[in-house]
Amino acid sequence: MLRTLSIRDFVIVDAIELDLAAGFTVFTGETGAGKSILIDALALVLGGRGDASVVREGAAKADISAEFAVLPDARSWLAEHEFDAEEDSILLRRVIDNAGRSKAFINGVAATATQLRDLGEMLVDIHGQHAHQSLLKADAQRTLLDSQAGLQNDARDVAAKYKAWRALAKQREEFEANAKNILLERERLEWQVNELEKLAVKPGEWGDISNEHSRLSHAASLIEGAQEALSLISESDNPMLSQLSSLNLRLQKLADIDEALKPVLEALEPAQIQLQEAVYALNDYLGRVELDPERLHEVEVRLEAIHSTARKFRVMPEELPQEFESLSTQLRQLADLSDIEAVREQEEKLKSDYMAAARKLSKSRASAAKALGEAVTAAMQDLSMAGGRFAVALNECEPAAYGLEQVEFLVAGHAGTMPRSLAKVASGGELARIALAISVITSSATTIPTLIFDEVDSGIGGGVAEVVGRLLKRLGQDRQVLCVTHLPQVASQANQHFQVSKAVAPNGRTVSKIDNLDSKARVEEIARMLGGLEITSTTRKHARELLAS
Repeated sequence: MLRTLSIRDFVIVDAIELDLAAGFTVFTGETGAGKSILIDALALVLGGRGDASVVREGAAKADISAEFAVLPDARSWLAEHEFDAEEDSILLRRVIDNAGRSKAFINGVAATATQLRDLGEMLVDIHGQHAHQSLLKADAQRTLLDSQAGLQNDARDVAAKYKAWRALAKQREEFEANAKNILLERERLEWQVNELEKLAVKPGEWGDISNEHSRLSHAASLIEGAQEALSLISESDNPMLSQLSSLNLRLQKLADIDEALKPVLEALEPAQIQLQEAVYALNDYLGRVELDPERLHEVEVRLEAIHSTARKFRVMPEELPQEFESLSTQLRQLADLSDIEAVREQEEKLKSDYMAAARKLSKSRASAAKALGEAVTAAMQDLSMAGGRFAVALNECEPAAYGLEQVEFLVAGHAGTMPRSLAKVASGGELARIALAISVITSSATTIPTLIFDEVDSGIGGGVAEVVGRLLKRLGQDRQVLCVTHLPQVASQANQHFQVSKAVAPNGRTVSKIDNLDSKARVEEIARMLGGLEITSTTRKHARELLAS
């Protein structure tokens, strides 16, 4: 679960530190106070997209940290990606500066936003305030059904098999339509590959042979310079090594008289050793370097051959090995395509693999659709939609990346009516209630420890709101539930209650703050939610009754 959330310089938040408990927690406050900003900050530290606009005006950077308790799946993920997995908590951190640059950390180690997102999906599930709108989209309906039934991996497998099948089918169709052009292209590639094969440039050869050419072409100068250096150090009439040796002996005697000279002596002794090492190295070098006109000619011929070929292929000389691999791969692909019967056989195999996976997915979806329909229908009865029905239709379609059927949510708002498309018959309030029912049902099926509902109760009121509060409280018995709400009936059910407000700082800047309410403060906040600006003894009494219930 989420233990702490720390926010610095984010939008209108100056500094907020939250200690969160298990169970059901609500965030309430006036519109615009920054309730959803907390959810936005958490989404950012979980790998969401962010830019310079999230940094509070006048601040250098926004800094968000979130500490979570460790679960086995998350611990395995941390170990697999070489993050510290020994602690009993996970610390995620995201920093975005006012230039839009982003940094991410997991347990203090630099990470990517993608890694934050992958880990975050094991820790938190966020249901946004516009969830009911996304339910009108076919893609969202299919994704929700697959997620509820745990079919995401099967769906990805079907999509991958469809992509492989259609890619080969497209190649086969292009070959059949452009057989002559493809044969010409194959001949061109064969000529290019043969030429590069004869030249046989090895990776790194251009750099090696360039260095060898430079050494051979300057051999005389290199030998002359090395011999001159060797002479000055050890072989002239008064070589440096002899001078330094005599100087060291002289100073050794003087240092015996005055110890103040010992540092000078200690500095000169390594110099003598280094000069002797230089003599050994120069002798070794002169033993290896020699004038070799024949080898120089061979190297120059090889350099010219490589350079002219690179110019012909319009690449850098060092890129010729990669060019050979690329052209060889293209040639192999065209050679495979030339055998059209073999391509057709492979295409049929890929299609058969796809159809088998898609039919298996269809069967699983049919079972999941029945279960989801029954569960949402049961929840609708508690949400003032008595007699209503919810169903998931699987409409056959042409093979596609998502399978062999379109998923469509159907609803009947009243008893005795046939379910029809959710997009056509559900009113705004009904749609919000159905979305909430689906959110609660799908969340019940997941193992994710922290669930967040960001104003998903929008469009709901009255007795239904109380039912919603009970649903969320019941969900909070098994996991941590955080909810941004404007409904007093929902807020009164919470185990922990935070009030978000905004104020004008002495410097004239608007900032958001948050308070953890005690029982007395909760009465005042619930009363405000019930009665608006004017809080009376009646609204306080009603607030106490809600909290007591």
